[in-house]
Amino acid sequence: MSVNITDQDVEFYHDNGYLVVPGLASPEDVEELRADALRICRGEYPHPNLEPMGPELSDDDVLRNFLCIHHPHKISPVILERGVKHAGMAAVLSRIIGPDVKCMQSMLFVKPPGFQGQAWHQDEIFIPTRDRSLTGGWIALDDATIENGCLYVIPGSNKWALYDQRPHDDQDEFDFAPESHGFDDSSEIPVEVNTGDVVFFNGYLLHRSRRNRSQACRRVLVNHYMSAWSRLPWQMREGESPSRADYRDIVMVSGQDPYTWMGLEERAGVGLRKCKAIDEASQSVQQA
Repeated sequence: MSVNITDQDVEFYHDNGYLVVPGLASPEDVEELRADALRICRGEYPHPNLEPMGPELSDDDVLRNFLCIHHPHKISPVILERGVKHAGMAAVLSRIIGPDVKCMQSMLFVKPPGFQGQAWHQDEIFIPTRDRSLTGGWIALDDATIENGCLYVIPGSNKWALYDQRPHDDQDEFDFAPESHGFDDSSEIPVEVNTGDVVFFNGYLLHRSRRNRSQACRRVLVNHYMSAWSRLPWQMREGESPSRADYRDIVMVSGQDPYTWMGLEERAGVGLRKCKAIDEASQSVQQA
């Protein structure tokens, strides 16, 4: 797949910490990913964390049960091939990271109407690479607007430090994940994008999203990538050394794996993220 990423684009990414590539996911990609997202939410891929939904439920009713599904590529070949290993994504990543790129995580955000966003954070806090190469690939499966909870970023914050986190006190606006703090966020900007656009952003970039105030879902597939040359001391086991540990539940998307001799290991499982809206919906069902 030919993708026209210029030297100026690469420079913009490294200067500002993010880059929007319009239309990188084709209409066919989006249609397939949307359809598969619905199959996942309906429980058509057997998994203990995904309860089958009956045919009497409408698609909207099904989607309203989910904020975010972690690691959907572990059960869905569509997410794996059209999302994680998307040729256009790999082409861009090879320019902004380097020729050898691996993926260690995918997240399918459904974000129905009224559901919360996530407070300020840096992805590197959760996925600690050793070389600052962590990069999110944010595939918009719907238009992402201020109204429905698009990304907000602080341009250039990819060059700042990693900030401490604390619990926040705004569960109407944000989910239960902690917030980063101790910095000036007055330069934040919204990143509104169209369906099929992809936002790439560095693991140090401070970003957040707000509650969905629209009447429709804001669906996004987010994958996390890094240089295959850097070991990843993520989810370390007791007794492991940070200098030698390497999370090996990965997918190569570009180039070669320098650590092939270490083998691969199945570690990640499909998980669900909670928020206030989900808890309130669950309580309503229990009281009915």
